[in-house]
Amino acid sequence: MPEPIAYLNGQLLPVSAAAIPVFDSGFVLGATATEQLRTFRGELFRLPEHLQRLHRSLAIMGVQPRESIADLADISQRLVRHNIPLIDRADDLGLCIFVTPGPYAAMAEGHRAGPTVGLHTYRLPFFLWAKMYDEGVSLATTSVEQVPTRCWPAELKCRSRIHYFLADRQAAIAHPGARAVLHDEGGHLTETSTANIILYFEDEGLVSPPKSQVLPGISLQVVHELAGRLQIPSVERPIHPPDFAHCHEAFITSTPNCLLPVTRFNGEAVGHGRRGDVFQSLISAWNELVGLDIAEQARRFANR
Repeated sequence: MPEPIAYLNGQLLPVSAAAIPVFDSGFVLGATATEQLRTFRGELFRLPEHLQRLHRSLAIMGVQPRESIADLADISQRLVRHNIPLIDRADDLGLCIFVTPGPYAAMAEGHRAGPTVGLHTYRLPFFLWAKMYDEGVSLATTSVEQVPTRCWPAELKCRSRIHYFLADRQAAIAHPGARAVLHDEGGHLTETSTANIILYFEDEGLVSPPKSQVLPGISLQVVHELAGRLQIPSVERPIHPPDFAHCHEAFITSTPNCLLPVTRFNGEAVGHGRRGDVFQSLISAWNELVGLDIAEQARRFANR
């Protein structure tokens, strides 16, 4: 089987040859701006929005790569066009874009190359979430807090995320199978390690944390757009742990899996403890938007 290609610092090359030096700042410090995208039916979903967010992350970091945003858009499309024929026609790809400041001077022994820019695709790991469209997701709070915005803005999408790793580990120990949902210094719930959270109340509609508290998720934006089409109200306000006991449904949303129902929180059932009608309406609307059954595709390719 032909090998997929990747992009690294001006070169298209086999993905197995895309190697980054151990002295790169992204490896040494985790100083990496990144975006994760996926395709639907072989086409990248919301590429301009992802690149706009990457542009903002790079501005926050003060990193200016050689490649422009237009260049990155072109490279992204070229990789997908080359790599998508290598998989089943009904399957789809993830795309990772990452940018680091380049060599870390204290370890690089004189290497002074500019920023490191890489793009690569991968088959989506559907096995990680295929069952969750039906069974739901379990979330739990932990003692690990979200990084305060005085350290870096919540809108910066980066890989300096050891607190996510520690929080997920703690959640899984307390409630096997659970993922962590982090809180800020004020006790407001913010997001999980890979997804935005949304609650549904019959008297309020969809409720998500204020944008200033969380990463501005592209998928979260899609959910609100779909809710508008379905005439489901959407509001932003702080979310507290007790809200999960009173909401009628809850969800997490992220690029690879789009939308998943949350059925347990800190070991207790959320709503009726199963996916609800609002989730079904939203995922059906998303299916229509992208032209395929998202959950069925995940189940089909969960065990390639």
